[in-house]
Amino acid sequence: MKFLLVFDFDHTIVDENSDTWIVKCAPEKKLPNGLRNSYRPGHWTEYMGRVFVYLGDNGIKEDEMKRTMTTIPFTAGMVDLLGFIGENKELFDCIIVSDSNTIFIEWILKASDFHKVFDEVFTNPAAFSSTGYLTVQNFHAHCCAECPKNLCKRKVLKEFLDKQLERGVSYTQIVYIGDGGNDLCPVMILKKDDIAMPRQGYTLEKKISQLAQDLSPVECSVLVWSSATDIMSYLKALIKK
Repeated sequence: MKFLLVFDFDHTIVDENSDTWIVKCAPEKKLPNGLRNSYRPGHWTEYMGRVFVYLGDNGIKEDEMKRTMTTIPFTAGMVDLLGFIGENKELFDCIIVSDSNTIFIEWILKASDFHKVFDEVFTNPAAFSSTGYLTVQNFHAHCCAECPKNLCKRKVLKEFLDKQLERGVSYTQIVYIGDGGNDLCPVMILKKDDIAMPRQGYTLEKKISQLAQDLSPVECSVLVWSSATDIMSYLKALIKK
């Protein structure tokens, strides 16, 4: 009996958006209007690339970015939840699928010593260039019309599950924990024994309830959470079954 926990990162594990949190490093903690208005829907990663160039041009170095990122708050109850999962790793495989980037997630998880809880992190690859500028790339290419250009979480989840099956690993239940519009695509492939856990009041919850109103509900069960304590209660009940 093994369960797969799939976590989004921003507004799910941490209570903010890591990409907008980095703006605290910028002069006067804000971006120029021209840069802020340069975002085009579906092209967030390219936009963040321009933000990182601006930070680099203003002399913001890696250590300052790291200091800022490790002050990002975890969502209520999340520290306890991740501790609980860590203590029960024989029952839970745990992955992150996020539109953030490898550097930010690694910094935050290592600073809090939660990196061991997660088996894999799927997110946009980031690195510091020889000139000390942070760079970020699209995670992959895909043909999903619903998702941003750089990342289709459904494709990531599907490929992960296929790879696990090849290794002889199948899951009693998949638990998908997220908040954003881009979390709907992977939720759509969950089966009736699986469970989607959208964060209360966020886009994913609204989209799932809209589908139910349109009489085309998702196949899996849905349990809304407002604090990670709700998720922990569910997982505790699950492993007692």
